[in-house]
Amino acid sequence: MLKFDDLKKDLSGLVPVIVQDEATYEVLMLGYQNEEAFNKTLATGLVHFYSRERKKLWLKGETSGNYLKVKAIYADCDQDALLILAEPKGPTCHTGKKSCFFNKIVESGLLRGSFLYYLEDLLRQRKDIKKDGSYTSKLFSEGKDRILKKVAEEAGEFIIASKNKDRREIAYEGADLVFHLMMALVEEDMGLVDIIDELISRHKD
Repeated sequence: MLKFDDLKKDLSGLVPVIVQDEATYEVLMLGYQNEEAFNKTLATGLVHFYSRERKKLWLKGETSGNYLKVKAIYADCDQDALLILAEPKGPTCHTGKKSCFFNKIVESGLLRGSFLYYLEDLLRQRKDIKKDGSYTSKLFSEGKDRILKKVAEEAGEFIIASKNKDRREIAYEGADLVFHLMMALVEEDMGLVDIIDELISRHKD
């Protein structure tokens, strides 16, 4: 149940702060800062908040070790709200979830830009906790060489589809190739962010 009464709490001297994962742009949490929390964030490079419940400053991760390392800070057009892009060190939510926003109320479908990260998280789950009947869990169980063989097979099938100039077939085989490439990355304890960082490092305006 939404706690509408909480919206009546005194927010004088506080600004709302939205924190996003700097790699995936997933919204991680919402908190509040007063001037001291803002200055502490700037000085340390770690996100600090002001607790409306405890009436005191607090460092995100001070007890869990799940800090939020600041990468960029933006103010909105009215200068009364902040957006922080951060590198999360572990789960952000106190429940152990990556994001505090996991209670779905309405969903019109996964955004294309975030689906690959959703899929990557699912692959990690299938690797860590095997699920009966899961193709992915079975392939992870068969080991790295089997996964790499599938990457090579799917790359060959993608080439053939491209040669045939069949857009539907190209998309189908391309999806297979990307899926198995992501499995290979997860097997190496890597992810899409490693590929993106490498592409960024090569980019020249």
